[in-house]
Amino acid sequence: MTGLSETEKTHLIGVLRKVKEMEDEASLNQPYEGSLNKYTNVMKGWQFRWFVLDPISGQLNYYVSEEARKGNRPRGSVSLVGAVVSPTDEDSQTFNVNATNGEVFRLRAQDAKERQNWVSRLRAVVQRLNESLSLKNYRQSASPSEQIPGELQPAHIHHVNVSSDSPSNTLPHPTQTRTKRLYSSPASKESIHNAEQLIDQAETQKQQLVTNIERLPHSGAPITALDKECLLLKATSQSTVSCLEDCLNMLQEQDHTHYPHSDSEMEISKSMASISVDIKSSLPEITSQNLQSSTSLNNMPHIVSEVNHDDDVIDPSIDEEKELGGVEQHKSVILHLLSQLKLGMDLTRVVLPTFILEKRSLLEMFADFFGHPDMFLRIANQATPEARMLAVVEYYLCSFHVGRKGSLAKKPYNPIIGESFHCSWQVPASQQLGQSSKGTSKCRLTYIAEQVSHHPPVTAFYTECPEKRISMNSWIWTKSKFMGMSVGVVMVGDGNIHLLEHNENYTFTFPSAFGRSILTVPWMELGGKVNIHCQQTGHHASVTFLTKPFYGGKVHRVTAEVKNRSGVVICKASGEWNGLLELTYATGEKKQIDTARLAAVPKSVRPLEVQHPYESRKLWQHVTNSLKLGDLNTATEHKKQLEERQRQEEKHRKQTKKQWETQFFSKNGDGWIYKKPLT
Repeated sequence: MTGLSETEKTHLIGVLRKVKEMEDEASLNQPYEGSLNKYTNVMKGWQFRWFVLDPISGQLNYYVSEEARKGNRPRGSVSLVGAVVSPTDEDSQTFNVNATNGEVFRLRAQDAKERQNWVSRLRAVVQRLNESLSLKNYRQSASPSEQIPGELQPAHIHHVNVSSDSPSNTLPHPTQTRTKRLYSSPASKESIHNAEQLIDQAETQKQQLVTNIERLPHSGAPITALDKECLLLKATSQSTVSCLEDCLNMLQEQDHTHYPHSDSEMEISKSMASISVDIKSSLPEITSQNLQSSTSLNNMPHIVSEVNHDDDVIDPSIDEEKELGGVEQHKSVILHLLSQLKLGMDLTRVVLPTFILEKRSLLEMFADFFGHPDMFLRIANQATPEARMLAVVEYYLCSFHVGRKGSLAKKPYNPIIGESFHCSWQVPASQQLGQSSKGTSKCRLTYIAEQVSHHPPVTAFYTECPEKRISMNSWIWTKSKFMGMSVGVVMVGDGNIHLLEHNENYTFTFPSAFGRSILTVPWMELGGKVNIHCQQTGHHASVTFLTKPFYGGKVHRVTAEVKNRSGVVICKASGEWNGLLELTYATGEKKQIDTARLAAVPKSVRPLEVQHPYESRKLWQHVTNSLKLGDLNTATEHKKQLEERQRQEEKHRKQTKKQWETQFFSKNGDGWIYKKPLT
């Protein structure tokens, strides 16, 4: 480039970049073939097959072998129109192709690089087919004066949106990735043009990042192109840019809403408007006046006056979540949702479909951790440090199964900041394990939870029993990630059991949770290693929740090992956290606990009429009632109203520079502690 001016250099670089983009896009949309292993239910295993991707017909065909392709019909095929292509989290070679007709191809490449090559090509074809179909549908519905000009025919659209999780991927520049809509209103043209320029700059920077990562060596260096952090950085950067492009496309498509609607569309709009009116009348109106008044601590709507647990009544039995009718009938919604997600994406800000909700808040779900209050209170009754440590471990291992209402995994409501939940348990003397003869006849265990932060989502909860002089303080930040066909939730935080009588603190962490098989019948499992430690006595325990292996193996397995101050193992445990557990002590004694047969003690909750507006059950009552009636549309509208109020209040606090004030918990380092603990 010697002798060229800066302007000429920039122009030449732009031309060369466009040529490279066209070559990359042409390569991704060329017929492609190769060997893959396909899982078959007939033989219950993997079989070698020869696959052929035809971008023109939008079909993925496969043959018994490469030789069998010549002159023979495909052994099978799947249409890629509307399909979802997603890598799985079980290994670095497997990926799924989910067709709109419900058919699923489970495929495995030779290595991670080959998998990404197939995934990139398949997604490029799916994207092109979907856009062609969208433009065709729009052209059919628009009047002749509103038709898209002929130069924007589907065959000429260039839009490749490839998620990257390996260094083999080369991503196109945004100048060819967005379809320009030529019917934007004049008033919005300048704003949209500015947004396009900013997104182009972000795409350029992202492309430079990807290129630099791909130039790293694949092995033998401190940082390689295949490092987990590098792959996640590539995927995250691509997800961010793709999200911005989708937002821009939605802004461009808003002009379509100005076109005349059909009579049926008008009727739907009227009915939805009436639903919105009913919902808004049941919620406080969001105005600048009441937002202004809510900034005063004494007038904040989330403030709960002193809770009188004498008003608590035993909670009626909660129906188990239905095993059927959730996923299959909403499969198209899930497939569309999955098509928008990227591997490793944070799901905190992703709005999930209403039908997967569990009909209770996360604050109430954490109360299930005390579903066996007798086992919790038993800790304080033990005479020796060793016995108390063993009682803590037994309680911990038995505390997780109560939270599952049936085998179908569903998601509780995301709590609103300032939301709280209060309940209690009455434990008669006959149920207090390890109770001494001089013990109290009846004990009350009280529970309080508060959503102390919205971004990040942090819940703090506290329980105490004054009669036993035992309390527990916990906080959990739920970090959710999309992992292909699973959703992972890392529970960052800790719990602390405090025994005032013995001046002992037992600190522990929490396992991660995984929602599996989200396209069929979702189920939940726990995984990860947690620790329980008492600094005063030196006793500690290591607990490992084992996820199900890919081939064979049992689900919900857990193992534990307890050691004293000298490091001597005093107990080992193994089994299932929601089934049979076996504990073996150093003395040779063995003990079995069948958690499936342990009946949870029902909690007591104050009636709705005496609850405050920001208590969980009262806050979410309309959503819960609609879900119980099977009215998903109304439930969704109520949920949107709550979320919109939260957004408006947060926006107002930012404008007025007011900090959110928690009521029951205060910040303590990285964690949260209850303001009025038992003393």
